[in-house]
Amino acid sequence: MSADPLVEEKPLVSIVLAAYNEAKALPGCLASLLGQLTFSPSVGRFDIEVIAVDGMSSDDTRAILARYAAGDSRLRVVDNPRRRAPFAFNLGLRHARGQYVCIFGAHTVYNRDYVAVCLSELLAHNAAACGGRVMTVPAGSGLGARLAAWTMSHPFGSSRKSFRTQAEGSVDTVNYAVFRRDLALAAGGYDEDLLRNQDNDLNQKLRAGGFVLWCTWKTHCLYFPKGTVRDLFRYAYGNGLWNVVSLQKNPSSMGARHFVPFLFIVCLGLAALVAVAGAVGLVPDARMAWAPLAALLALHLGLGAVAGAQLAVRERSPGALLLPFVFLGFHFSYGFGTLRGFLKQPWSAWLARQRLRRGAVPLGD
Repeated sequence: MSADPLVEEKPLVSIVLAAYNEAKALPGCLASLLGQLTFSPSVGRFDIEVIAVDGMSSDDTRAILARYAAGDSRLRVVDNPRRRAPFAFNLGLRHARGQYVCIFGAHTVYNRDYVAVCLSELLAHNAAACGGRVMTVPAGSGLGARLAAWTMSHPFGSSRKSFRTQAEGSVDTVNYAVFRRDLALAAGGYDEDLLRNQDNDLNQKLRAGGFVLWCTWKTHCLYFPKGTVRDLFRYAYGNGLWNVVSLQKNPSSMGARHFVPFLFIVCLGLAALVAVAGAVGLVPDARMAWAPLAALLALHLGLGAVAGAQLAVRERSPGALLLPFVFLGFHFSYGFGTLRGFLKQPWSAWLARQRLRRGAVPLGD
């Protein structure tokens, strides 16, 4: 605090930016962060610092960070030898000097008033965290990049409760958010056993403590997802797999929507068994044996076709008519990842071995 009791020290907002081999996306992201407005009518003036946590990148990420840090003293670079996201976020929380901390990703460009508006809304709603509207845009001009972005931004692809599609107001989970640092630390920070879904886990712990998570549409950020359909399917598989780990670690952090793709492929599998039984003569009516499988696929592809037609009109792109097949692949990959997770060895033993191997450090140390 200032030596003069009549002069209040400006609030400091610490922006934690996790990065690993992000040379392509990093310049746009850093420019948007260092260009943030540092004033809002309800908060007044505040300061920012940017803590870039680099996972020992092997591309030009470190050189880009060094160049920006040389030109702006508000940017600091911290090494993350463990590379993965939860370690980066916890390192950022440890190094942050601000009362408020933003947990941001490098695949995103933030509106100039993003931090100011989220901070104002956090205080206005007495929330533990507040994020702006996340607008998913293609990572490139190719059809694959557009299909990936459309899939992840449509409610049929990600559900209406995803951070990419949710409405303004009190929400279950919030991404790219301004947090009260004291509450994030009190909740234990990010679970380092969760290489994915660590944000869902922390958000649930904050809600369980009686705190509000708020999404505002008064500002927004542009999120750039995977650039190809193949990468989108790999991402979906990983998310589905890690849902099982999250369920074992913190069941309350997972909702029914996270397991709908799993139920879908289980139903597909059962329907396929009935169809095979009909083909080999184990059921009397072979043609009717194919009906459940055909009905499931027709229903999914039909709903996907409606969504694809909507996007084809909105985006003025006939390529969106391919979305029924991309939705199907996305949900199948996601559900298969969950199935694989359930079939693997007990996660509790796996997690214990991983913790011992990594020598995880408690956040308070």
